Amino acid sequence: MYPLVDVAQPRVFRNLFPYDDIPKIAFNDRIVPHNFPDEIWITDTTFRDGQQSRAPYTTEQIVTIYDYLHRLGGPNGIIRQSEFFLYSKKDRDAVYKCMERGYEFPEITSWIRASKKDFQLVKDIGLKETGILVSCSDYHIFYKMKMTRREALNHYLSVVRECLETGVAARCHLEDITRSDIHGFVIPFCLELMNLSEEYGIPVKIRACDTMGYGVNFPGAVIPRSVQGIIYGLTTHAGVPSAMLEWHGHNDFYKAVSNSTTAWLYGASGINCSLFGIGERTGNTPLEAMVFEYAQLKGTLNGMETTVISELADYFTKVLDYEIPPRTPFVGKNFNVTRAGIHADGLLKNEEIYNIFDTAKFLNRPALVSVSNTSGLAGIAHWINSYFQLKRNDAVDKSHPVVIKVKEWVDKEYEEGRITVITDEELIEVIQNIKTELSLNTPF
Repeated sequence: MYPLVDVAQPRVFRNLFPYDDIPKIAFNDRIVPHNFPDEIWITDTTFRDGQQSRAPYTTEQIVTIYDYLHRLGGPNGIIRQSEFFLYSKKDRDAVYKCMERGYEFPEITSWIRASKKDFQLVKDIGLKETGILVSCSDYHIFYKMKMTRREALNHYLSVVRECLETGVAARCHLEDITRSDIHGFVIPFCLELMNLSEEYGIPVKIRACDTMGYGVNFPGAVIPRSVQGIIYGLTTHAGVPSAMLEWHGHNDFYKAVSNSTTAWLYGASGINCSLFGIGERTGNTPLEAMVFEYAQLKGTLNGMETTVISELADYFTKVLDYEIPPRTPFVGKNFNVTRAGIHADGLLKNEEIYNIFDTAKFLNRPALVSVSNTSGLAGIAHWINSYFQLKRNDAVDKSHPVVIKVKEWVDKEYEEGRITVITDEELIEVIQNIKTELSLNTPF
C-alpha cells in the first residue's frame, strides 16, 4: 500500500518550512488514537549526542556517570540502554570498563559508521546492538548525500543487511524525520527494514529523530511535523512494534519534553535522552525530565532512585565544571527557591502550597526561600527553618525575636541601596550576632 515514491526533485515542504520566514504549523484535523504501550522506558545518549556538544568525557568520567545512570534507572531498568562511540581508544576503553561492571541495565550499545569494519568491531567487543545513521528527509538525501530516494533506500538496506550478517541488531536512526516524506519514503523504508528483521530473525529498531526540533504535539497537525502522526504511521502502516520504536527529540522550539511524552502516548516504547539535555544546538530531551514524566504517566517510579539526579547535578557542576542554569527544573540551584514574600508565607504555613512535590524526599532538595527585600518575616523564618533543618517544636515563626531582628537588618540593607539578595553566609553571621545581643539559647 505504501511503495517508495521516487521523486525527481526533492520535496522540502516549502509551505511548512519557508527558510526566509518562521516555520508554519498546518492542520488537517485528522486525529489518531492514543496507543500507550504497556511498557515504556528511557534510553540514554549522554555519551553520544550529548558528547558532541561539549568537551569529551574522560574514561573515568564516563564510567562514573554510567554508574549513576545504573542507580537512577533502578533494578527494573527504566533506563534501558546507553549508547557509546567506538571511534577512539578512549571510547573503547570506556566501553570495556563499563562492561566490567556487569550491569544488566543500562545495556551498552554503540554508534558507528556504516562499514563492515565497524560492524565487526561491535561484534568483537561483544555488543548486541548498534546505531546506524539513515537520514530520511529529502534535505539530506538530495542536498547532503547527493542521491535519489531509490539510491538512498538501496544503500541503507545494504548497510543494515551487512550489520545483520554479523549477527548484530541494527538500530536505524531516521535523521530529520520531521521534514521527511512520511508516506513516500519513511514508511516504505521501514516496511523493508521490518522484512529484513524477519528474514534474519534479528531485531531492527527504528529511532525517529526530530533532528531540528520541528515536531509538534497538537491534535490534527499535519505530518511530517505531527509527532502522533509519525508514530501512528510507523506502528500502523509500517508495522513497527512499539518495543522496537523510540523517539529522539531536540529542543530548538522548546518542545523536546512535550514531544517525547507524546511519542510515548501514541505508541513508542522508548524515549532517547541525555542528562540535563546536553546535546547538539539547543540540546536533547533532558533525561531527568522524562524520569518524572514516566512517574506521572505510570503512577509509579518503578524502582528509579531519583535522588541520584541531584548527585549527578553536583557531579557535573563540581567535578566537570558544567554550569546548570539556576532555574532548570529539578536540578537548577533555584528550581524550588522562592523570593516572593507572599509565597514564603505560604511555604511557612504548609510547604505543599508552593512546592511541586516533596523535593526533599525525591531529590534531597528541600524547598528554600532566598532572602531579599520582598521576603518578609515569613521568608526569613522559612529560611532559618530550612537552613538549620528545624522541625516541629524547634521551628521558628514570624514572631520569633531573631526573625524580627533579621528583618530589621534586611530592611536597613535595602534602604541603603542594596540590590542583591542576601547570601547564606551573611544571614548566618547576622543571626549569630543577634543571638549574642539578645543572650538567646536556641537550637540554631
